[in-house]
Amino acid sequence: MEKTLFVTKRNNKKELINLEKIHKVLNWAAAGLKNVSVSQVEIKSRIQFYDGISTINIHETIIKAAADLISQNCPDYQYMAARLAIFHLRKKAYNQFEPPKLYTHVTKMVKLGIYDQQLLSSYNKSEYSIMNSFIDHWRDMNFSYAAVKQLEGKYLIQNRITGKIYESAQFLYILISACLFSKYPSKTRMQYIQQFYNAISTFKISLPTPIMSGVRTPTRQFSSCVLIECSDSLNSINATTSSIIKYVSQRAGIGINAGQIRALGSPIRGGEAFHTGCIPFYKLFQSAVKSCSQGGVRGGAATIFYPIWHLEIENLLVLKNNRGIEENRVRHLDYTVQINKLMYQRMILGKNITLFSPSDVLDLYDSFFSNQKKFEKLYHQYEIDPKLRKKQIKAIDLFSIILQERTSTGRIYIQNVDHCNTHSPFNPKLAPIKQSNLCLEITLPTKPLNDINDKNGEIALCTLSAINLGNIDNLQDIEILSNLMVRALDSVLDYQQYPILAAEQSAINRRSLGIGVINFAYYLAKNDVKYSDGSANKLTHQTFEAFQYYLLLASCQLAKEKGSCSLFYQTNYYKGILPIDTYKKEIDTICNEPLHLNWDNLRKKIKKYGLRNSTLSALMPSETSSQISNATNGIEPPRGYISIKSSKDGMLKQVVPEFNKLKTKYELLWDFPNNTGYLQLVGIMQKFIDQSISANTNYDPKKFLHNKIPMKNLIQDLLTAYKLGLKTLYYQNTRDGAQDNFHIDNSNNIMKDDNCASGSCHI
Repeated sequence: MEKTLFVTKRNNKKELINLEKIHKVLNWAAAGLKNVSVSQVEIKSRIQFYDGISTINIHETIIKAAADLISQNCPDYQYMAARLAIFHLRKKAYNQFEPPKLYTHVTKMVKLGIYDQQLLSSYNKSEYSIMNSFIDHWRDMNFSYAAVKQLEGKYLIQNRITGKIYESAQFLYILISACLFSKYPSKTRMQYIQQFYNAISTFKISLPTPIMSGVRTPTRQFSSCVLIECSDSLNSINATTSSIIKYVSQRAGIGINAGQIRALGSPIRGGEAFHTGCIPFYKLFQSAVKSCSQGGVRGGAATIFYPIWHLEIENLLVLKNNRGIEENRVRHLDYTVQINKLMYQRMILGKNITLFSPSDVLDLYDSFFSNQKKFEKLYHQYEIDPKLRKKQIKAIDLFSIILQERTSTGRIYIQNVDHCNTHSPFNPKLAPIKQSNLCLEITLPTKPLNDINDKNGEIALCTLSAINLGNIDNLQDIEILSNLMVRALDSVLDYQQYPILAAEQSAINRRSLGIGVINFAYYLAKNDVKYSDGSANKLTHQTFEAFQYYLLLASCQLAKEKGSCSLFYQTNYYKGILPIDTYKKEIDTICNEPLHLNWDNLRKKIKKYGLRNSTLSALMPSETSSQISNATNGIEPPRGYISIKSSKDGMLKQVVPEFNKLKTKYELLWDFPNNTGYLQLVGIMQKFIDQSISANTNYDPKKFLHNKIPMKNLIQDLLTAYKLGLKTLYYQNTRDGAQDNFHIDNSNNIMKDDNCASGSCHI
């Protein structure tokens, strides 16, 4: 006699097992998808039924079975698995598949202290009814499986102790929209809420982690990037450390300019003691960065900046490598070497670089950023000053060490400080750029703090988002999306709270935004052009011209309505100088595409009304947020047609967009013959972008003799990047022999793009 089996439901009630129910759910999840088989999922799941088995166990098993079947030949399993996961997620959140009405949901969540109570004070019940009519919960079914798991892991509000989830994605999108446009006049805000909701829920706009996970909650800090400058005093070092802790705890990625800290052996108090150098203070910063896990959303991360001519540079360059001992290594931070034209010239001409302690040459340090002619004059003067402590090293030897460590760790970054100031939205005499952020795309003015309440210091904040280039139909779409993004992000600046006065003053007075792009690789594939052969140059020029033009136009219109930012006079825009006036003219030799938009008219409008925002654009990495949109990462080429990202739920597979249709059109990273074509595209983008670009260099050792990357190739690419006007270089990726068709994103692999993506800045 066959034994009767029961299942345990989510409410702990038991009922007879019904295999037809499982089959029905699988058929629902497979509807309309290509090359997916319900029977294959059932076979793959191998469920061992036993009396009392939970429906949760059954559901999670079939989800995993569908996810394991994702492949290049059958990419739609990523949508079948996603639908099953959405079904499961809604059951966990609402105890049913159908979400509640928006007003009912918000009222309940506010009472529980999960949502910001301002959501109820800003809108009445009838307005919630209107917003509820905007929501299309079926859009949940457009997520890939990897996107659902990222949503569940990072973005949907939950109790991270119990695992209880409180919402589904469409509530996330509509409530972000409601929060950001809550201060708009009642006659226009519903229109903006609907437009913004539609843009973000259909993946035309991608939002950063702090906004996705934080807007609608009582925690109000949504800037992705925080730039903190430290001066050469204990008070400033302590204030910097306190600032790091405050911002790491609130989901921000950190850039730390520690370039002023004096070198080992420098005198203190007139020689009463000698200085312990940079490393002990870097260790202090590292402890601060790692002290908070950002609410379980992601781990803290930071990048430290210092000049190439710092007296301690030979010790600082090796801080990340695996040699040495704990006392002389600081491995859990990343580092950026700051370089300018004179330093490159010394290398090219076979000359020496003279190293100084910045504390001995403060005017040299200041002019390094604000005035290149003055820097060169002072540098020559100090090189022959017999009273100054200094050291000389062959420039080629120093650059070789930099590039060796960059190759070894992948995490020694480059900042061309002259380009950051000569091709800048800011007037370097009034607001010099002295550092970047965690991911090397934000270039904003900073001033060191002497204490945590110092009103004369400046911590720079930047709020991010991105246009999904793969989802636009034409360049005119960018105008509409730019207007929505500029308005929404500008609202963030007034909506959020600021734990430090120096950050609030900077954010409110400068109103800096960093809007970028995702899905560039898909955009190129759709247009049948490639990274490496120059065929994408014209399209890239046209796209990023429209991108920057419409962002500026939107900010100018907002300035007309609300007034320009109070420190607008410190920008080059104030003087009528636009990015198209200051780019490196070397770009014209690789792309002679003319300008297509009316920049002269825009210039006149900016002169008349100003800009609401000091900066508008920055091209950031977006590994995680791109997954939400089922898009390729930022401007980066895919390493494989399938990306595999490790997570607490195992390995998440995601196939590039429209793989079956476009598989011959995608150009994979390791198929590039060299970095030249990619760097040229970045240079074309930088012509228009007013901040910087997270650009990487990539090398496959197998393409070189004895599987070793020649130093001359590394130097050539570095010089090419400088010649093309690149402001920064982010990761150096070295191929590790992984399968061509897969990109495995593993936290111990220097190939990964994770500081911003799973780490901290970012979108």
